[in-house]
Amino acid sequence: MKSEPFVYSIADLKRDGQTIWDGVRNYQARNFLRQMQPGDLCFFYHSNTKPPGIVGLMTIIKTDVVDPTQFDRNSKYYDPKSKPESPRWQTVTVEFVAEYSQLLSLEELKQKFSPAEILLVKKGNRLSVMPVDPIAAEKILTLVD
Repeated sequence: MKSEPFVYSIADLKRDGQTIWDGVRNYQARNFLRQMQPGDLCFFYHSNTKPPGIVGLMTIIKTDVVDPTQFDRNSKYYDPKSKPESPRWQTVTVEFVAEYSQLLSLEELKQKFSPAEILLVKKGNRLSVMPVDPIAAEKILTLVD
């Protein structure tokens, strides 16, 4: 799950303990959120920074959460087509697990994994939420502290 560190960082999640993962406005990423279950682990990835990469770990604590930003006219994530009786955007609540002492950079991920193993390293594929194959996830966990 990706976030720009200047919007919401791993340090913010560590401070807050948990948060709703709001603002996802891509249908494929939303569908990945809908597949998540409580207890699932997720890598926290800092994007739009130099260098981008995995900076920590979080866990899903609640699923099928209606993203409130879709109804907030003052939010950049406002969706005028979404209605409270039939919301278009669902999300999850995440809880902090760990902040890594060193970032696992996108460049390192590209060197160690193929696009078949991790969608993130596939050229042009930068969804904000993407599944990670369990075997690849185990390998990532061995690369971070």
